[in-house]
Amino acid sequence: MRVELEARTDQPRWLTYGTPVVTVLAALAVGAVALVALGVNPIAAYETMFVGTLTSTFGVTETLVKAVPLVLTGLAVYVPLKAGLWNIGAEGQLYIGAVVGTWVGLNVDAGFLVLVPLALFGAGLAGGLYGAVPGYLRARYGVNEIIVSLMLTFVGVRVASYLVRGPMRGGEGNFPVSAVLPDAAQLPTLGGTSLHAGVLVTLVLVGVVAVVVSRTRTGFEVTFVGSNADAARGMGMHTARLYVFVFAVGGALAGLAGSMEIMGVQERLRPEFSPGYGFTAIPIALLGRNGAVHVLLAGLFFALLFVGGSSMEVAFGVPAALVDVVQALVVLFLITAEFFKRYRVSLVVGEPVVGGGPEV
Repeated sequence: MRVELEARTDQPRWLTYGTPVVTVLAALAVGAVALVALGVNPIAAYETMFVGTLTSTFGVTETLVKAVPLVLTGLAVYVPLKAGLWNIGAEGQLYIGAVVGTWVGLNVDAGFLVLVPLALFGAGLAGGLYGAVPGYLRARYGVNEIIVSLMLTFVGVRVASYLVRGPMRGGEGNFPVSAVLPDAAQLPTLGGTSLHAGVLVTLVLVGVVAVVVSRTRTGFEVTFVGSNADAARGMGMHTARLYVFVFAVGGALAGLAGSMEIMGVQERLRPEFSPGYGFTAIPIALLGRNGAVHVLLAGLFFALLFVGGSSMEVAFGVPAALVDVVQALVVLFLITAEFFKRYRVSLVVGEPVVGGGPEV
């Protein structure tokens, strides 16, 4: 008995679109084993996490609010991924956007209709410029964008931490926070709930990214470069320019995510205000790599994990790290799925026969 690998010339449609669903189910199944080991009924725990969250007004509202930074940072990873690049620095770009958006909100004296768009524009611009750095270094010097974007993440987080403890520190007490944003710099809420206008902005941005990627020449070139950069260069496409472009767009989206988190939820800048949105964006982008709408759905799923995981933790005394374990399992199974997307695995028993053995 032996295992034979054969590179796939094409991917079955069911494998392409079924991978995200199977990945999530497999991660939850392994997570159930951990729940059993902790003496918790996994069915009851998952019912609290998913059904209980989705059937309560508070749960749905919190999930949508939490989805805003997750979806936007997911898009920040997704757009470069379409060009075959990895933006691991969405977390740092998010912090830079939050810093600039907060500074504009605190220092510009203007009405709501001017201040909010100006703060968001500043956050997006700062995040885009910060994100363009690894794209430029990759395009100009061939520097690995994974390393550069990851290192810049730590720089962004530390810069924000320094500013909020120094030049931007405000308020009272010993806690390092900025002053509270004025009402004119805060995102309005919808229908008297805790939902803020950033939810609508996020939906618009998802639509814009979806249209640009699938309906424009630029989107076609980005996708083509991601599929075969050498062939793209042979056809006259400016790959270096596209590398900078996708990273700048990704950084702008992450910067907007950070600004809207402060302007819509936290109301003031704090050091390490993000629970890791930019890193969670990586499995979100991998799950949703088939399209921007898929990224939206993946972001909603991870938001549900965050909110429902907190409910499960309180109800059953489950460690908060279990949600992190499920996220890690999603990444692990996604990597496994990528292998089966690229190779057809055959199990051959005895002497090889024409056509091989049963396929997996």
